[in-house]
Amino acid sequence: MEAIGSLLLVLVVLALAMAAYFLPYIIASKRKHKNSTAIFVLNLFLGWTFLGWVVTLVWAFSAQD
Repeated sequence: MEAIGSLLLVLVVLALAMAAYFLPYIIASKRKHKNSTAIFVLNLFLGWTFLGWVVTLVWAFSAQD
């Protein structure tokens, strides 16, 4: 029974980490940003660097023309 609890904890932590990693894309998608696909791709490949993640986050919050 303890193994199931540990597995559940790992899955919850993994889900939260993925949500945090893709937060810029989630925000862009919710805001219906016209470049949400580009934000996703940049976040996917450069989000692991702190600078890449911050750039995509700022881009997701940027005003749309």
